[in-house]
Amino acid sequence: MDDPYQFGAIAAANALSDIFAMGGEAVLALNICAFPAGFPPEVVIAILVGGADKVAEAGAAIAGGHTIDDDEPKYGLSVVGIVHPERVFTKTGARPGDVLILTKPLGVGVITTAFKNEAADEGHMAGAVTSMLRLNRGAARALQTGGCRACTDVTGFGFAGHALEIAHKSGVALRVHLDRVPLLDGALRYADEDYFPGGACRNEDYYGSRVSFTDDIPSTRRALLFSPETSGGLLAAVPSSRASAVVEAFERTGETCWMIGDVVEGDGLHVAG
Repeated sequence: MDDPYQFGAIAAANALSDIFAMGGEAVLALNICAFPAGFPPEVVIAILVGGADKVAEAGAAIAGGHTIDDDEPKYGLSVVGIVHPERVFTKTGARPGDVLILTKPLGVGVITTAFKNEAADEGHMAGAVTSMLRLNRGAARALQTGGCRACTDVTGFGFAGHALEIAHKSGVALRVHLDRVPLLDGALRYADEDYFPGGACRNEDYYGSRVSFTDDIPSTRRALLFSPETSGGLLAAVPSSRASAVVEAFERTGETCWMIGDVVEGDGLHVAG
């Protein structure tokens, strides 16, 4: 990514995601910075301003931070938030019959990898950036209206890894219909061209034995579910009786969501074409 301001803002959105995935609100954040000695100060400033602006958008404040010298630039945030004890989202409460809702399309990993290799269309990269910059705050608030039973954000472990966290901790299986899972424009193209980040293979090696696919799903489509996502959306299980109300809450607030499957008895993640 060529824009240091966007880099800082995306890193902040990603760091804030855990708070929203627990149903909370961010209060304050600490910058965690590592930059090489002699790194251009205007680049450092742009990164910090991008992060601070995104934190402010989340309703929180930068309260300080820590900076060290390092050969490789790094930037992130340690975030503190609050949540009502009766409204905490956990990964343990999914029950058979619940509906699965996803709030952002997948595909950031393959698009950004293609971009790094100078193989991505500008429009596709712009769509990925827009998705990464969007906070999960509004989505979390919409889920609060529907008695959300379990929730996780979709980030470095990929969709499959984070879905399996809910399945394992809740003692259930998740059933996903792949044709209902939204993808960013260009994601299928770059998957077919094998622009997967290295983390996709590691995720598949670790989680693959607990994921079953129907025979009609091509290998590249399977791999997309293991691909890491930066600042991905929320995956939530909501009671089927409340699913329509949750979708309406998303529509009222201009947020996006897709009903992609359901919770069933058993264990693991089962994906149908």
